[in-house]
Amino acid sequence: MSLRSLLRAAPDTGRGAADPARRPINPLRRMPAEPRDRLAGTWREARPARIRRSFLDAQQRDPGGWHVVGASSDLGPTRSVTRTVDDREVVLWRGEDGGLLAGPGACPHLGALLEDCEVMHGQVYCRWHGLALGPGVRRDWLTFPAHDDGVLLWVQLPTEGETPTVAPTLTVRPPVEQSFATVITVRGVCEPADVIANRLDPWHGTWYHPYAFSHLTVDDAASTDDRLVVDVAFRVSRTWGVPVRAEFACPDARTIVMTIVEGEGAGSVVETHATLIGHDRSGRPCTVMTEATIAHSDRQGFALARAAARLIRPAVASTARQLWVDDMAYAERRWLLRDRGESYGT
Repeated sequence: MSLRSLLRAAPDTGRGAADPARRPINPLRRMPAEPRDRLAGTWREARPARIRRSFLDAQQRDPGGWHVVGASSDLGPTRSVTRTVDDREVVLWRGEDGGLLAGPGACPHLGALLEDCEVMHGQVYCRWHGLALGPGVRRDWLTFPAHDDGVLLWVQLPTEGETPTVAPTLTVRPPVEQSFATVITVRGVCEPADVIANRLDPWHGTWYHPYAFSHLTVDDAASTDDRLVVDVAFRVSRTWGVPVRAEFACPDARTIVMTIVEGEGAGSVVETHATLIGHDRSGRPCTVMTEATIAHSDRQGFALARAAARLIRPAVASTARQLWVDDMAYAERRWLLRDRGESYGT
């Protein structure tokens, strides 16, 4: 199960069907998948110059030094976790009010990694000798700005070429009481830009992921360099699909968001964030892709899906990871070609 299967319980807000009384009871459409040997390639539509314009536009959007470092659910109230961002260790923990706090991942006493440390009274206690650390405790260990948006955890670190902002640029999400979120992470040997470039090529969806998508067209008349508008069917089976209209946009250079704007699940979003962890001994970059699927519906039956969210999330995550097995290979190949000095589609 994935976003496409959750859409079965979501509202049909398709063109000319905004009135709930006119929504079809069954959102599925008979849309037989084309046999592989008759499926048209999309290479003519996937114009390199068009993809490049959108990519360059996205890379000009300043993230303000903010990096996604995990899901809100990764962090409880009593233990710390650590992450690495651009070769820098970061410790995360929750304050007494439940808010997110962050600081250097090494204890200033003897350099212990502050992973899985006790958290008491809003401070994190080093596992080696019990040194209590927190905001304003030491001059040689200063905390970082951090933000928990309810789905994802963010940390702000000094980042070359970026101007710090008060908070990360967040996309519009569906109402919390009418949605639930699933978050996955996948690592790859590439740079964050390669992850974003993958998503700015929606034309690969039907050929590269025929098990998930079909009947995809990019509406060039409605699209601009900073917004791609796509009509696509999420596959439920080889015979049935759920048609939707979606928009892809980049709020910052490390993020791309797909929002369903018409059809089943209108308002649902899939946020894809890319964070550079660092480099291996060979100098190759390692990036973590964090994807949040926030499924939404005002259809009455969707309440059952929300109630069963704990059971449904593993299935949603499994399908999302299946897609990213393909897509991370795409991103890694893009980086490898660039590293070898090879250029295509010019």
